[in-house]
Amino acid sequence: MPTYEYRCPANGRVVEVLHGISEKMETWGQLCETAGCAPGETDPSAVVERMIAAPGLAFPKTNSELKNMGFTKLVKRDSGVYENVTATDKEARYTVAGKESTYPDFRGKIGD
Repeated sequence: MPTYEYRCPANGRVVEVLHGISEKMETWGQLCETAGCAPGETDPSAVVERMIAAPGLAFPKTNSELKNMGFTKLVKRDSGVYENVTATDKEARYTVAGKESTYPDFRGKIGD
């Protein structure tokens, strides 16, 4: 579920809350109930506004992380020659253009 930040203009507080993309927080009371925080002295019917926030993205940093996730990473080494830095025991370490026996085992990595 995505994380959203809402601001209440009536009290200036910013609250972070998890909810489905189709849900929308419109009042301070609704926001506090969803976030599990006390509304305090602010009127529960006070309007809140959703703030714009950058999405949190995570990228694998190492070849072993990519390999563990089932990805294949080919690094160009020469004209038509690529090193499979995520090769498994069943795969060739180097891939040569036009030589299918050296190609990565994509069928073994792709599932339904």
